[in-house]
Amino acid sequence: MTDLLTVEQVAVRLLVSPRTVRRWIANGSLHAIRLPSGSVRISEVALAQALRTFGREDER
Repeated sequence: MTDLLTVEQVAVRLLVSPRTVRRWIANGSLHAIRLPSGSVRISEVALAQALRTFGREDER
């Protein structure tokens, strides 16, 4: 099973704001999973795919 990251964890890894991460999710640039509680999580795999798309593979 892949690890799931919070919006805040992704923001810290990429040195952007959580709002930017949420914007990427909203416009489809970053795939996320909405949990039954309403929380949003991003898989490590989805993050890696987005980084390749963004041209930032070295961020991990």
